[in-house]
Amino acid sequence: MAETSAINIQQRIILETLRSTDQGEWKVLILDGGSKKLIDGVVREDDILELNVTSLFTTNRVCIFAGAKDGVDIEQIENRRPINKEMDAVYLLSPLPHILDCLMADLERRRYRRTFLIWTSHQSPMTRQHIVHASVLNIDYYPRESHLITFRDPWSFPTLYHPACDHLVRQHMNDLAQKTHLDQYAKYNHDFPPPSPRPRGLLIITDRTLDLFAPLVHEFTYQAMVHDLLPLVEGDKIYYKSVESQGKDPEISEKDSIWVKYRYLHMKDLLEELVKDFETFKKQNPQFANSDNPATINSIKDMLAGLPKYQEGKEAYSLHLSMTQDAMNVFQERRLADIASVEQSLATGLDEDHKKPKNLADQIVRLLDDEGVQFPDRLRLIIQYLLYRDGLLPPDIQKLLEHARLPAQDSEVIYNLELLGAHTTRILKDSRPVAQYPFGRKETQAPPGNESGLSRFEPALKVILEEYSRGMLDQTVFPFTKPHLDAADGLMGQDNVSQASLRSAKPTWARTRPSANEPRQRIIVFMAGGATYSESRACYEASQSLNKDVYLATTHMLTPSLYLRQVGDLNVDRRRLDLPADRPKSRAPEHLFEKDTPLPPPPPSHKDPKSQPPSDGMQRLRVNDEAVQSRPANGRIQDYRPSTSQSSSSTSGRLTKDRDKEGDKKKKFNFLSSKK
Repeated sequence: MAETSAINIQQRIILETLRSTDQGEWKVLILDGGSKKLIDGVVREDDILELNVTSLFTTNRVCIFAGAKDGVDIEQIENRRPINKEMDAVYLLSPLPHILDCLMADLERRRYRRTFLIWTSHQSPMTRQHIVHASVLNIDYYPRESHLITFRDPWSFPTLYHPACDHLVRQHMNDLAQKTHLDQYAKYNHDFPPPSPRPRGLLIITDRTLDLFAPLVHEFTYQAMVHDLLPLVEGDKIYYKSVESQGKDPEISEKDSIWVKYRYLHMKDLLEELVKDFETFKKQNPQFANSDNPATINSIKDMLAGLPKYQEGKEAYSLHLSMTQDAMNVFQERRLADIASVEQSLATGLDEDHKKPKNLADQIVRLLDDEGVQFPDRLRLIIQYLLYRDGLLPPDIQKLLEHARLPAQDSEVIYNLELLGAHTTRILKDSRPVAQYPFGRKETQAPPGNESGLSRFEPALKVILEEYSRGMLDQTVFPFTKPHLDAADGLMGQDNVSQASLRSAKPTWARTRPSANEPRQRIIVFMAGGATYSESRACYEASQSLNKDVYLATTHMLTPSLYLRQVGDLNVDRRRLDLPADRPKSRAPEHLFEKDTPLPPPPPSHKDPKSQPPSDGMQRLRVNDEAVQSRPANGRIQDYRPSTSQSSSSTSGRLTKDRDKEGDKKKKFNFLSSKK
């Protein structure tokens, strides 16, 4: 899986490009704020230092590697970068206008000896007018997991769905297309795509309106559940904020093997697996177990050698056991078992007996009246009921809100769903047929058990992937945007479509699925407006069951709370959204354009001879009345004259200056005389 991990792929691209600039000499690496985030996500500092990079500067901060693996010193942009014309520079920059201004300022001042220029993505036309020779990496994305990629753009949701942002949609879609479409990459890379026996890849483009249930239904797999119920701090990294952390919140990342192994596992199985694995972990480290045997030197050495790894593993198991227990406590406190039972019937359209559900309205009203059900869960229930019924009469909606006793602003969340294509209201004699969802109204065939009824719903994305694999994906819903190489591409099983000639391919009846040893087809699903962790889990499970590499790319990850907040903001004043398009344009710092002013010469030294030690006075004296001259370390002769304020009695009587000889020496060394 290493070569198919999006994290490893981006890391390899960055390091190989930096390595191509290595000519055996140390260099300076210059990043901007955006490219630094890309680097920080996948590349370690030691990896960069091994490439003979001694310093790293950013346009919004300055990070200086000391040339050794002894740490990083971070400074703000106000700390001006020194000119270093004896070293080469490698610029890895985002193609933004103000970043280009910073670059041009450096080039005009010739801040470094030679410049290697690398862009994180394709340049804008303005950029290409100024820079002709530049390489492009196309790494303007953030791998969050091996098969999950985000653009860290939560503003995509209001840009796409807020009524006041309609004129921004086209440009926003163009920006997203540059990151997801391969035509432009192939235009500048003539060897792409390279010859490969891998089946022809697929890019599926959709948006959040594909499935309105997925962000609302409670998901009880580990990753989705902790993001929904626990206080995770999400930013460039994810931390679990708990009382036991004691000021140091543990990070949750791909480096955590326990997290990677169990994040898609159902909660009913997770706690048992964690306890079982922890017992195995202790057996593999018997030197740390309590023992009555006396300690020996060798046993102590063994304990010390394994202590860091043991401590790291112990902390990891402690973290996940704590998170699992905390999530289950919230599950019990918030009555989620009762809520999820109703949710599954609403989302799938079937009850646990696979029949049309009955008395759903009564069940929902009882939950809305229950004091143990929290307000956000009440709002999620009402919205799902509206989606299930494809709208209700306004008086009926008002009755549900009265039972739920929700704040007034929560009703705005309900009506804002109309902007995403949902029907929230109906008239009394509405002849409109109930909407038929082409995807999303499907339940998984879970094994029998008490908990299986709480996880029957499958996101629409999983249904789409399964239907595509069988060659049954409805092309009226997902039409191809480019002509097929062969008309059969969209009709027969997609497992058999490859880049090779159809004449040389095996007949489609010879096999139904590729074997495990064959190259797997790559499928990229891009979802604008945000994706959920249940959809990430669905792509992972599709990769396993369909023997394909399925990647989910999205503008940002949605939790239920973030989704409700963003839907609620669709009717607020646009100025309150703080959209990047409404912010002042970023500008290069003024100090980059300031010219270097030469340092003023040091002021002449006027020292009183009386204050000099006798040795200094003897050096300034010369017998036979000749002028006293000293030769400093630089070899130039300097003339020391007593100032007019000095008393003439200090030199008269014993020694006098020979002015004629002094004048001759001035002419000899081209000194200008102030007297004619």
